[in-house]
Amino acid sequence: MHKGTILSVEDDEHLQFVLGEYLTDDGYHVLFANDFKSAQAQLANTAINVVLLDLVLPDGDGLSLIPALKSSCNAGIIVISGKDDTTEKVVCLEMGADDYLTKPFEMREMSARIKAVMRRLEPATQVAPPQTAPVDRLRLPNGWILDLSRYQLFDDQSRSADLTTGEFKLLNVLVQSANRVLSREQLFELTRESNASFDIYDRAIDIQIARLRKKIGDTTKPPQIIRTVRGVGYMLCGQIEPA
Repeated sequence: MHKGTILSVEDDEHLQFVLGEYLTDDGYHVLFANDFKSAQAQLANTAINVVLLDLVLPDGDGLSLIPALKSSCNAGIIVISGKDDTTEKVVCLEMGADDYLTKPFEMREMSARIKAVMRRLEPATQVAPPQTAPVDRLRLPNGWILDLSRYQLFDDQSRSADLTTGEFKLLNVLVQSANRVLSREQLFELTRESNASFDIYDRAIDIQIARLRKKIGDTTKPPQIIRTVRGVGYMLCGQIEPA
């Protein structure tokens, strides 16, 4: 199955060969560029999903390619660098890179990061389509009322669950996509602050899910309302109704 098209911008021929072999076996179509000029030519002629970008290129600094990429295409950008420097990582992310991977790296981790970036770049409308008739209050399967105008959750006695803003956003995304599985990456992207970055090993979503379950009384094993879909993410189960 063709998962997408990857452009590897790297002047190390050995690494290019290894990347190409691994990603092709993993189901991707892989293109190569060994400098700034050839990368621009590839981007002009082909729809690319993710660019693997080395920062040291024969005809220029890879950093200068990031804004050019962001202005000319919708591809995700994963910077690949031999420098494990926090400042450089921050600069790359602020310039528009979607992730940063330090050499040497495991091919499995690279593949996981490519998948995470591609999921994050999926249009939000594919995850949580807007309701045709917006309402301010929604009833959850166990009777709780999600009040969208007050950013809060109430029981049948109008007592607040005291959700944090982050917990409310997460619950709202799950409610809007009820009975559909959302990955951790999708949940993070749909609830994140503008200055936040995601790490595939980050357990922030898991922690918030655990807190939400406790607050809404979804404490059976396994949980019945916010269910874990092993290896994928989470799904809110049941019928959502206007309240």
